[in-house]
Amino acid sequence: MEGITLETIGYAILGGLIPSFLWLWFWLKEDKEKPEPKGLLALTFILGIVVVIIILPLEKLVSGIFVNNNNIAIVIWASLEEIIKYLAVVLIVFGSPHLDEPIDYPIYFITVALGFAALENALFLLKPLSLNDSVVSLLNGNLRFLGATLLHAIASGFIGIVLGISFYKKQYQKRFYLLGGLIGAIALHSVFNFFIMKDGGENFFIVFGFLWVITIINLLLFEKLRRMSGRI
Repeated sequence: MEGITLETIGYAILGGLIPSFLWLWFWLKEDKEKPEPKGLLALTFILGIVVVIIILPLEKLVSGIFVNNNNIAIVIWASLEEIIKYLAVVLIVFGSPHLDEPIDYPIYFITVALGFAALENALFLLKPLSLNDSVVSLLNGNLRFLGATLLHAIASGFIGIVLGISFYKKQYQKRFYLLGGLIGAIALHSVFNFFIMKDGGENFFIVFGFLWVITIINLLLFEKLRRMSGRI
């Protein structure tokens, strides 16, 4: 793409990483009494970045198939992202001795989601930066910090919270909790994408307010998991 330089790529990467690191710091504070291994968290974050590379061609394929039906495409995009992020956590963390408390689940799900958001944000910033449009870049960066990055954290985090709540349940019950968590995350992700894409994103601030309501609910559920983990 014309206008893309190493400097542009560097700024885009920083613009993608900084919001994700800030949100990661925010959520990791919820697990400060017994933090997860930094190496495992870093690996989970990196795998979230890799997931974007896997997702992009799949989403392009879906766009080509459902070119005349954006609503179906939006739901499939959200489903692909949430399911593959879930599989990434399964690959890295499930079976690990470090996954030993209810609160650990959302921590890893949020970490993989923020890794995903980091590269996604960088890609969104690349075009305006390559055109030397600093105002658009700043606006895009702020909106994605406030909206899309938070969305990834709370949608995938919801799956982790639900799995954490099911920590002491029987195995067959955990499957129902997992299904509910995935459906909830996909629904939240789909609704966000639908309203952002509709009318050129004019509904952003309404959706943003809704996201913060869900964030508060997630924080309250985090407190429940902390009690279940014996932290309070």
